[in-house]
Amino acid sequence: MLQTELLPYEIDQPDFSRLRELPFEEIRQSYTFHDCVLYALGTGYGMDPVDRGQLDFVYERNPKVACTMPSVLSHPGEWPRDIGINYVKMVHLIERIDLYNPLPVEATVAARTHGIDFIDRGHRKGALLVSGRDIVNVSTGVVLARVQQTALCRSDGGRGGTSTTLPVPHEIPNRAPDAECSLATSPQAALLFRQSADRNALHADPDVAAQAGFARPILHGLSTMGVAGHALVRTLCGYDPTRVRTIECRFSSPVMPGDTIRVEFWLDGDIASFRAHVGTKVVLDHCWARIDPA
Repeated sequence: MLQTELLPYEIDQPDFSRLRELPFEEIRQSYTFHDCVLYALGTGYGMDPVDRGQLDFVYERNPKVACTMPSVLSHPGEWPRDIGINYVKMVHLIERIDLYNPLPVEATVAARTHGIDFIDRGHRKGALLVSGRDIVNVSTGVVLARVQQTALCRSDGGRGGTSTTLPVPHEIPNRAPDAECSLATSPQAALLFRQSADRNALHADPDVAAQAGFARPILHGLSTMGVAGHALVRTLCGYDPTRVRTIECRFSSPVMPGDTIRVEFWLDGDIASFRAHVGTKVVLDHCWARIDPA
């Protein structure tokens, strides 16, 4: 299991005008290839037992680390609760990962979350909370990745903020896709993924899911992003995750464990735009990645 050290911090009153100065503490986490395998299984690697490209992410002979794994490293947990955000009505909207150096198959990493923006859209429209963290290899001091999250706080608009500039969605090209890839998820995918991060009962407990209006527990958005990242490295990178330099996804609709996710790609130089569907429903949209040449 991932070993995480979460150091406590205290905030007296919410003050969104000082979001960038909130006193977050460093989170250190040690992981091994076992944890990389657990993450990979939760994002669909290994579903085809004779696909040797997938096998490298779940078998120690030629070990590789999924390009989206930084999303769960030194995860800050439910810190928005501590600044007065209504966490029940908070929705993960955007996740971006910038990869600066190859991810080791085992390491101790550290990160300090920092507030970037609280964008007030008004009382009826809610607000956007933007936060980020740099994942640092403790033994070398090298920054491995930067993770940035944007959440929609549906009931926290009209409280003031640090900015009024809304993020501009990445534009998907208006033409037929250049490539596509369909990957199945397992019925146990959410149960597997929550062992890596986000133990929210919505992803495990049918009663909690029913209270939220779902027929059964849903898949984590970050797991859906991980499946899209898997499709990306399979289709465009020859299963070389080190070629991915940036990946950003916008979450559109929930996915159920066991669904098949179809990802469409548009290529323009080193930029790959992509969108993911389950059936006719768009589940990831306005997504893009920057890929190094082979």
